[in-house]
Amino acid sequence: MFDGVAEKYDRTNTILSFGQDRSWRTQTRRALALQPGERCLDLAAGTGVSTQELARSGATVVGADLSLGMLTAGRRRRPDVPLLAGDALALPFADESFDAVTISFGLRNVVDTAGALRELARVTRPGGRIVVCEFSHPTFGPFRTAYLSYLMRALPAVARRVSSNPDAYVYLAESIRAWPNQAGLAAIMTDNGWASVGWRNLSGGIVALHRATRPVDN
Repeated sequence: MFDGVAEKYDRTNTILSFGQDRSWRTQTRRALALQPGERCLDLAAGTGVSTQELARSGATVVGADLSLGMLTAGRRRRPDVPLLAGDALALPFADESFDAVTISFGLRNVVDTAGALRELARVTRPGGRIVVCEFSHPTFGPFRTAYLSYLMRALPAVARRVSSNPDAYVYLAESIRAWPNQAGLAAIMTDNGWASVGWRNLSGGIVALHRATRPVDN
């Protein structure tokens, strides 16, 4: 599915989010608080636009994604961004390889959410951190109602005009609606290798940044 939307993926995301995707990437970079010399994994990196943003911190950032189509498009547009093929449930990295890991708008697409979180914890050093940037649940009731209407009606209609694979955005809307709320995702993270989980809402809760650390072994 993602191979089929790769060519217009970045432009479509900007249109459907009314340009807020750029701010979400910036906020993710700030939440990670990367430092020069640190190593970071950007999982579900797609075309590498998020990897490129994270590298502005001065850290060494590697992007990984399952979709070869997305990686091909990303390597063509961003030849200086390191992008690797990788499965979220079997990452091609040694234990404790990274100081920080992140995944943006990709965790809900993994067939085993808990397994992906455990695998991310495996490749993170003790005391390292994670930021999950993912669609969530708007906190204000009337806004949530309007947002869900946009997701299920307007988003697919807009996608038919701007996307190379409109059916993919029907799945997108349905997957967002079925995704756990902020507290629900925090509980899943706590149960699967992460500690001190907290979150911050962006755009009224359309998106939430969940931040946590890998516990230091005793």
